Amino acid sequence: MSQPLELLHLDDELLVVSKPPGLLSVATPGASGRTVVDVLQDQGIEALAVHRLDRDVSGAMLLARRETVRAALEQAFRERSVRKLYWALAQGRLARDEGAFAEAILDEGSFARVSARGKRSLTRWRVLTRHARSTEVEIDLVTGRYNQIRLHFAHHGHPLVGERKYARGKDDPLGARRVALHAWRIELAHPRDGSALSVEAPLPEDLRALVARAAAQR
Repeated sequence: MSQPLELLHLDDELLVVSKPPGLLSVATPGASGRTVVDVLQDQGIEALAVHRLDRDVSGAMLLARRETVRAALEQAFRERSVRKLYWALAQGRLARDEGAFAEAILDEGSFARVSARGKRSLTRWRVLTRHARSTEVEIDLVTGRYNQIRLHFAHHGHPLVGERKYARGKDDPLGARRVALHAWRIELAHPRDGSALSVEAPLPEDLRALVARAAAQR
């Protein structure tokens, strides 16, 4: 049996879990292994995935407890009324304090690239802390294209620390074991009564250690 998942929020309609890195959000044709839903079943909780996080990304993941709720939440995602805030550690020092990346993204299966033939994409960001060779940022993911955050930051010359897929030969200054990206907070109107729900997933130990190494660099 897998390590139980931390429940950040649980009610009769939905739940938010803290997904650890390395665990699949949902089953996909190109990846094998247990999923968040599988682990929750081990904990005696039946749930339906509403969205997904990349395998190596940690943080807050929303699930529904029955099909009608999943349909309502999926509609909320389509309408972009669910706000998804991420924490990331990017290579280099971003010059501006905030900004947005809006290049269209073309999904090519297991890979994505910036392309005029792709779908509209928008990644808003603001700097939290600048270190000597990296920058902590908060990211407001407006659209949810495949690998969007990772691709946008790499395209602008600041691949995330630990990025291997889109880094284009840039050396990782911290030797991270996985991409430094974390689903920090999710905000939505609860499908039951429209009340505001905000759930935050604290940074896991491996990313806190990475920040400590970044702060110590000169």
